[in-house]
Amino acid sequence: MIKDFKFEDFNNPYQEFKRTELGEKLAKLQRRVKDLNIPVLIIVDGWESSGKGYVIKDLIRELDPRTSRVQLFEHPTDEEKARPFLWRFWKRTPKRGNIAIYDRSFYFKVMNDLKIKDEELERDIKDISSIEKQLFDDHMIIIKFFLHQKEKTMGERIEILLNDEHRSFFITERDLNQKNEYEKYLHHFDHILKMSSFSYSPWHIISSEDFKSASKYALGLAIDLIEEGIERCLGGGKNTVSHWRGDIPQGKIIGNIDLSLGVDEGTYEVELKKLQEEAQGIAYKFYTEQIPCIIVFEGMDAAGKGGAIQRLTRLMDPRGLEVIPISAPDETERNHHYLWRFYRNFPPRRRIAIFDRSWYGRVLVERIEGFASAEEWNRAYEEINQMEKHLHNFGTLMLKFLICIDKDEQLIRFQDRENEADKLYKITDEDWRNREKWDQYLTAFDEMLLKTNTNYAPWIIVEGNNKKYARLKVLKNFVEHGKRIINQKYN
Repeated sequence: MIKDFKFEDFNNPYQEFKRTELGEKLAKLQRRVKDLNIPVLIIVDGWESSGKGYVIKDLIRELDPRTSRVQLFEHPTDEEKARPFLWRFWKRTPKRGNIAIYDRSFYFKVMNDLKIKDEELERDIKDISSIEKQLFDDHMIIIKFFLHQKEKTMGERIEILLNDEHRSFFITERDLNQKNEYEKYLHHFDHILKMSSFSYSPWHIISSEDFKSASKYALGLAIDLIEEGIERCLGGGKNTVSHWRGDIPQGKIIGNIDLSLGVDEGTYEVELKKLQEEAQGIAYKFYTEQIPCIIVFEGMDAAGKGGAIQRLTRLMDPRGLEVIPISAPDETERNHHYLWRFYRNFPPRRRIAIFDRSWYGRVLVERIEGFASAEEWNRAYEEINQMEKHLHNFGTLMLKFLICIDKDEQLIRFQDRENEADKLYKITDEDWRNREKWDQYLTAFDEMLLKTNTNYAPWIIVEGNNKKYARLKVLKNFVEHGKRIINQKYN
């Protein structure tokens, strides 16, 4: 891409426009995307000293600051280093109707490491491609600019800044490294740009030999690409509500579970104490070995998720874990990609996050109740797998428990809740409505298991008619998988 770039052939169709004129036109488009609730992400990357700040100033100058923001990404903070690679980027993606301009981006890490191994580079680019594709599918307009300059031009610019007592601080070790090893970085950048110029988010190379010309080109092209993006979003239609329709035979997995499994009281008490002590030790080991852990609990209403979580965490230090109950998204969360609110709660190294319901609501309740279109929940399986693979790559232990009960047992538990004052808060009209769609949920559970059970984030089906048996099974699996990942650290 840039290795064979011909600066002398670079044609700027926006050269005759004034930057203010282009900026005002971009501001009009800002109002349009706000009205249409379409998010826009503009990434400005390129060589050091290539005019990124100059271009960004012109991009943002005429925009309404209430719905636009510049985000700077350089070296991650200590908190960000303790999180999965994409965590800090997901946090700052623009909400619907807003424009975000990234000064550098997801690519900062890979672009600034000449020694990165091929395997790591391929893995990181794959993670980046997943976030860009997910945002694109969610009707975000993504624009990526790379500012390119000649070696001679870069050297001259650095020299000028170094000799300016007021601006010499702009020159960093990165500037000097890129200048001194221009050819190596040229090949490195070229390779990354080719790997990451996706059909849904291609790179646009801009000559920054002249800052004003580069700025005009970025402004004009941003206008054209946003207009194209609006047409795509409108032409494809907003994701419309499409009610659930079954396409997997009911009972394929859930229907074959042996729900008669149980345990006697004496065995339960002995095993419970022993397993809780082991779980406590593993949680401490996660802390000392800096292992993050995510545990997901899904299941039918009244399946016993809360009780299983209480027994699992009984002896654990509460400072090292967090239980995150998931309910319907609020207004802020609805204005972002559905995975955004979950990324915000992913644990750093050393900590355990337990999700009482999770992102699987997309393919369960949102699917069945029509809160997500068929297109949205169908693509969610792959989006979820990609997200969980990213967490796995970071070293996270992912455990997913699906606690199952039969319809008769659920009715007994519902009636118990209605008849006991201290349990009445646990039963709602929504629980009864969901029960009416029992068969639809079984089908959705089956498809979820078939499409998202992976070796890096396995589903563990827990037979839940007997609560004590279910609690022991959760503890046993946590201990087993916890020991496995700790042993891997030592091997």
